[in-house]
Amino acid sequence: MPERKTVLITGSSRGIGKTIARKFAERNFNVIINCRKSSDKLKEFEAQLKEYNDNILSFVCDVSKYEDVRKMINEINLYFGGIDILVNNAGISYIGLFNEMKYNMWDDIIDVNLKGVYNCTHLVLPYMINKKKGSVVNISSVWGDRGASCEVIYSSTKGAVNSFTKALAKELGPCDIKVNAIACGVIDTEMNAFLSEEEKKTLIDEIPFTRFGRAEEVAELVYFLASDNSSYLSGQVIAVDGAWI
Repeated sequence: MPERKTVLITGSSRGIGKTIARKFAERNFNVIINCRKSSDKLKEFEAQLKEYNDNILSFVCDVSKYEDVRKMINEINLYFGGIDILVNNAGISYIGLFNEMKYNMWDDIIDVNLKGVYNCTHLVLPYMINKKKGSVVNISSVWGDRGASCEVIYSSTKGAVNSFTKALAKELGPCDIKVNAIACGVIDTEMNAFLSEEEKKTLIDEIPFTRFGRAEEVAELVYFLASDNSSYLSGQVIAVDGAWI
């Protein structure tokens, strides 16, 4: 019987992260879900996932805080023995002109989007390195490559995540640990709820596939990148944007 693998998905109380978590729970993985504030939502989702299998844990943890992440990872390691797959999905954005932003807004975006990736990856790697096997999937954005007006700090963090992905993949290749990123275009989640119907239509008109992406499509790619079917695929930033950018 194949070994049951363990996956941690950060920022998984909603949107893309929630769909990714459900994908792995359906396929009988040990699944750890996480968010930094919405404990009620997280517990409710944990109960839903346990309909697929009982090996589900949830943690309210701010991934931008190294010691908080250390405590979470230590608890996971005690329960499941280690983490085989890390999905760095937690992320936040702020829409607005750069010159009107306050520095504390920069700090918050950088802390979650970039330091969160550093913290979680740094703390799960010892197990993967010792095992000489593992997969890290970073959820990025097409703006990490092209940049977006009114999302300057967000774009900067995602560009850094892309570089981190490529560099770390080279470092960890000898340990058979894959590191990849998915650069999302416009995905149909509640994060886009602020858009008016007219703004959504304008966006859709720009996308060759004439629709927003689905969270399920991102989740399927995450699952593939985490699986042995992508055993020689590492250091890649794969755009999922319907040929938009």
